[in-house]
Amino acid sequence: MPGPRPPLVQAVQLGKRYVDGPAVVQVLAGLDLEVEAGERIAIVGESGVGKSTLLHLLGALDQPTGGRVLFDGVDVFARSEGELAVFRNREIGFVFQFHHLLGDFTALENVMLPSLIARQPFAATRARATELLERVGLRERLAHRPGQLSGGEQQRVAVARALAQRPRLLLADEPTGNLDPATAEDVQQLMLELNQEHGAALVVATHNDRLAAAMGRTLRLAGGALHDMGSGPRGRAHGMTS
Repeated sequence: MPGPRPPLVQAVQLGKRYVDGPAVVQVLAGLDLEVEAGERIAIVGESGVGKSTLLHLLGALDQPTGGRVLFDGVDVFARSEGELAVFRNREIGFVFQFHHLLGDFTALENVMLPSLIARQPFAATRARATELLERVGLRERLAHRPGQLSGGEQQRVAVARALAQRPRLLLADEPTGNLDPATAEDVQQLMLELNQEHGAALVVATHNDRLAAAMGRTLRLAGGALHDMGSGPRGRAHGMTS
């Protein structure tokens, strides 16, 4: 009989430090984390404690100075740079506080871009991007460029783009931090609905208490490590102790 399936993502004794001349800043130290497929996790903590750094490591945007990140039981950083680029494109979706849309591209072209980079067929890529933009309420904005969209609309385009390649892990770094409360609520609800519909695990770094409370599990990052703050009403706590 095969053994139990490993977590979708596992950080093992993860460490990250930055060296600036004689100064050494240890951001993460011996951090452990398990993320199951489809799970929703909020990472909270004071500004500057390393929430963004942790997401960048989980998404292979940066390399740790200690420990490992496993995806489906395989060491992410054992891959070559080319293999890492393919891995990020296929398996990871990113949503940032600042949407990072390309200003000269329309909403539709921005959402199509990840799949075109992966050399997916153009017609299927266009259809998928159109479907996602319609799903996030932007049916009438396909041909609009970012400068013609509101902040909330731009963030919806960014969420749609993050899902273009059907990733199994969606990482969101302060996704509502630059939005007014009403728009933040809309984007929060959208991400939760898409998490349920698409089954991608969702890990969100946030200062938004309402967003954190809507996740299945909340973890506080402090002193370079994670501390379990419990489960939400639809979540479960596991794999982390205070």
